[in-house]
Amino acid sequence: MASSTTMLVLTALLALLAGQVIASDPSPLQDFCVADKDSRVSVNGFVCKDPKDVKADDFFLAANLDMPRDTTSKIGSNVTLINVMRIPGLNTLGISLARIDYAPLGENPPHTHPRATEILTVLEGTLYVGFVTSNQANRENKLFTKMLNKGDVFVFPEGLIHFQFNPSPHKPAVAIAALSSQNPSAITIANAVFGSKPPISDDVLAKAFQVEKKTVDWLQAQFWADNHN
Repeated sequence: MASSTTMLVLTALLALLAGQVIASDPSPLQDFCVADKDSRVSVNGFVCKDPKDVKADDFFLAANLDMPRDTTSKIGSNVTLINVMRIPGLNTLGISLARIDYAPLGENPPHTHPRATEILTVLEGTLYVGFVTSNQANRENKLFTKMLNKGDVFVFPEGLIHFQFNPSPHKPAVAIAALSSQNPSAITIANAVFGSKPPISDDVLAKAFQVEKKTVDWLQAQFWADNHN
């Protein structure tokens, strides 16, 4: 009986560990697996290019990340994402990065990265940042916030709703974010909820947000800006 119990516990532990191992991008099994975007084979990620055809440019991009971006959108920010779609050599390596420019009073609105944890470094200016926990046992969603200055670093856990806001009415801000996925994706909450195509039923959203349907209809009629490039 004791032996059976021990085996059951070991099996459960192995299952938990295996679940943690595959929770994010898989580890590479060779030096590199440069994405072959022309392949018609569909896999989770991209098929590897023949190593004989790999060149240094597969790991390079003249991204001009030292240059400021246009932040004249309605939300006053611009996200320049460098992922596997732009550098094929990132395939299977589990990383990407982004430059984020903020106009005075601009923000990167509440969003999530379903496949990545993010670590953000402020290069210029000041940012008010935060994230919200998932639903807790006490029926609360706790908010963690911090005011960041040049050189400060903040982490947003994988999948949680987070944001950045430039509180200065006069000075822009710039940050660099590293993400733990070759293709982290982003779900901007307002865009997804009120700007989906086709739209979510206003009956559903009115009940979910406890507002009148005319309020939902007004929100769905707005132009929901995409700040990702």
